[in-house]
Amino acid sequence: MNARTPEEERNLAFATEAYSRVLTRFDPTEIDRYFAIDYVQHGSLAADGREGLRAFIEQARCDFPDAKIEIVRSFVDGEFVIFHVRGQLAPAQPVAAVVDMFRVGNGLIQEHWEVIQELPTALPHRNGSF
Repeated sequence: MNARTPEEERNLAFATEAYSRVLTRFDPTEIDRYFAIDYVQHGSLAADGREGLRAFIEQARCDFPDAKIEIVRSFVDGEFVIFHVRGQLAPAQPVAAVVDMFRVGNGLIQEHWEVIQELPTALPHRNGSF
C-alpha cells in the first residue's frame, strides 16, 4: 500500500470536514467555506454551482430533519476524494449505499459525482453492503 502524499492528506481532511458540516447536517451556511463559486455538479440531486447545492441542502433540511448519513469508508487519489456512505433520509425510508466523489482544487471542492443504490431488504450473501 502506498503512503498518502501531504496533498492527499489535506484533500481528504478538507473533504471529510466539508461532508460532515454541510452534507450530513444539511447546513447551507457552510457551503461558501468549502465549495468553489463555479462548483460543477454531476450528480442527480442538486443543480450546478453553489446556489444549486444551497437550494438542495435547504430543501433536504426541511424535508428530512431525521436523516442519518454516515461515511463508512473514504479513499483519496490525488485531487479526488471518494466516500462510501450509508444514508437513510427518514426512519420509514430504505437505507441507501452512496458513493460520493469530489475533486478538490485550489483549497475548495470543485466538482462532485455520485452513485446511489437503494439497499434491498435481503442479500444473497452474509457479507452486508458495508
